[in-house]
Amino acid sequence: MQTTNASARPHVVIVGCGFGGLEAARRLESADVDVTVIEKTNHHLFQPLLYQVATAGLAAPSIAAPVRALFRQQPRITTLLGEVSAIDPAARAVRLTNGSLVSYDHLVVAAGATHSYFGHDEWAPVAPGLKTLADAFEIRRRVLMSFEAAETATDPERRRALLTFAVIGAGPTGVEMAGTLAEIAKHTLAGEFRHIDPGSAQVLLIEGGPRVLQAMPANLSQKALEQLEKLGVEVRLNARVTAIDAGGLEVQSGGGADGAPATSYRIDTSCVVWAAGVAASPLGRMLGEATGAECDRAGRIKIEPDLSLAGHPEISVVGDLAAALSYAPGKPPKPVPGVSPGAKQMGRAAAANILRRIAGEPTVPFRYRDYGNLATIGRNSAVVDLETPLGPLRFSGRLAWLFWLFAHAYFLIGFRNRIVVMMDWASAYWSFQRNARVVADVQGKSES
Repeated sequence: MQTTNASARPHVVIVGCGFGGLEAARRLESADVDVTVIEKTNHHLFQPLLYQVATAGLAAPSIAAPVRALFRQQPRITTLLGEVSAIDPAARAVRLTNGSLVSYDHLVVAAGATHSYFGHDEWAPVAPGLKTLADAFEIRRRVLMSFEAAETATDPERRRALLTFAVIGAGPTGVEMAGTLAEIAKHTLAGEFRHIDPGSAQVLLIEGGPRVLQAMPANLSQKALEQLEKLGVEVRLNARVTAIDAGGLEVQSGGGADGAPATSYRIDTSCVVWAAGVAASPLGRMLGEATGAECDRAGRIKIEPDLSLAGHPEISVVGDLAAALSYAPGKPPKPVPGVSPGAKQMGRAAAANILRRIAGEPTVPFRYRDYGNLATIGRNSAVVDLETPLGPLRFSGRLAWLFWLFAHAYFLIGFRNRIVVMMDWASAYWSFQRNARVVADVQGKSES
């Protein structure tokens, strides 16, 4: 089956409804074009709060919104549930896994990213990453079931392994996950078990580099480290994971530029969370093969200054799939970081350039505006690095935590979600409880 555009208006197809795809569609809402959004899930996901679903702080609907509901009032935007299996630039069509063909005049590819295990994909089953709701459900199941299994374990070594949680990678996701796991162990589960003390659980944050939150200034990185340790997280820096299996992981420390001798050791644990790396969606390399565009080592497509593909101006790539550069006047081009503000800005810029092409106007280079970085560590603990007209504004602690809370609530999709999330956070703050501690299938076969 082939889907074509029946009207005389230009047809823009957007693959992916993450931050980049959603912003591109919104920018085109009032334009004289027809838009088709193709998304392989039925929801837009606010990924910065996904770790809170994984740690039972928020229910999934609080950070997700049905794609069809987002465009209900936009008759020129069509939503298709499907996954792209091929792109044919010559025919200007995309093929879905169900065999359907969708033709386009302009294409925006915003398929996002997936986990990168740095050549060790065999680690994925025992060290899940966090990119989708399914990932969050699986991590939540593993965390809660580890405590349940420890309650009935009779062997002390086995119980110790069940109460050891390892988070690999000390970027924002890893820091937030480790801090929250420590809070769950020490506060949320206190008094609920009879044979174990959840507060005795060991939460490890393992980072191959010399400090946590390496994208932030060194002083904020140090503040974050201190706040993590205050929460009870054991942070191991310059520690590289060399193997992971169902019973634990192997770590090598030292042997770096500091001249310290390399040592290897094993950590016995039944719960490992991977937060160490991301790679572009496989659609990136597929698109590269179809168009001749070059991909970098992470599978991201190298693009033109206006976010289009060389030789294919009708195709734009945005978000984590794009190896994009920012072109600020009078400054050399700089790589765009793989964060949600970058994806949003690219989505809007790509849509604006499409409208310029339709109008016969020249396109403009993309310029990324960096508003700063935020990361929360735990209760009353966060770090904030903001860019202001007067220079950088950097602070940490409780004020930073409050700023983080309101900033993330503000950017959630939908008024209801903002209210629900704020109420859940207020309840958790005063009661120390996390109310989304429901596991539909303790064996991990499926969950919704």
